[in-house]
Amino acid sequence: MHCQPSHQHQVYIWLKNVQTCLICDERHESLDCVCNACETELPWLTEQCEICALPLPMDGLACGQCQKQPPAYQHVITPWTYSFPVDSLISRFKHQANWPLGHLLGRLLGRFLQHRFENTELTRPDCLLPVPMPPKRLRQRGYNQAAMLARWLSVDLNIPYDEQLLLRPHETIAQQDLDAKTRKRNLRNAFALAPGARVQGRHLALVDDVLTTGATAHSLARLLVKAGARRVDVYCLARTPKPGT
Repeated sequence: MHCQPSHQHQVYIWLKNVQTCLICDERHESLDCVCNACETELPWLTEQCEICALPLPMDGLACGQCQKQPPAYQHVITPWTYSFPVDSLISRFKHQANWPLGHLLGRLLGRFLQHRFENTELTRPDCLLPVPMPPKRLRQRGYNQAAMLARWLSVDLNIPYDEQLLLRPHETIAQQDLDAKTRKRNLRNAFALAPGARVQGRHLALVDDVLTTGATAHSLARLLVKAGARRVDVYCLARTPKPGT
């Protein structure tokens, strides 16, 4: 008995289905979840600090803060400024559990990083490390958006990730509610390494959604460097501009 359809029948190919852009909701024929127009109009970060990616009037410079107090990480790699519509997309992913939007942003970040690996001197890290959340906040939200981004990037870039290496055993006040100086004080002794964490001699990349003052990234990078990490970079979706700009 032949239960399979004959070859002359039309077969539905999902790859040729018309897609809907997750940003503008318009139909398009791209295989991605974003149309070419919306992707082009995203707030791409061009001129920036060569260390922390702070938006600057010119490219190839280091901002005053990085010159005065160089951070423990080597480079921040991010495609966008934290402005419309990226700020709204990240907020909906982070606070409203809109995971398709997060996955879309993660895929675009993965492409951006792959382009940098292939066309610049940026080297691939040995492992991706998501920024950990305080236990109470993780229980309340139910997920860590940085860990989700790290998993998606791991698949797209074929780079291992480890969401157990970095710990955040102590509860801290949410960073977005604090100014720069208070952020630094808030993070004192906030992080720790898991017992037996393999750090010595490795190039590691922290993964987060947004970099604001860089206090969290600096604290984690300093912890890793003290433990023997060869280099620490930061990969994130967006960089906030300097307050007042």
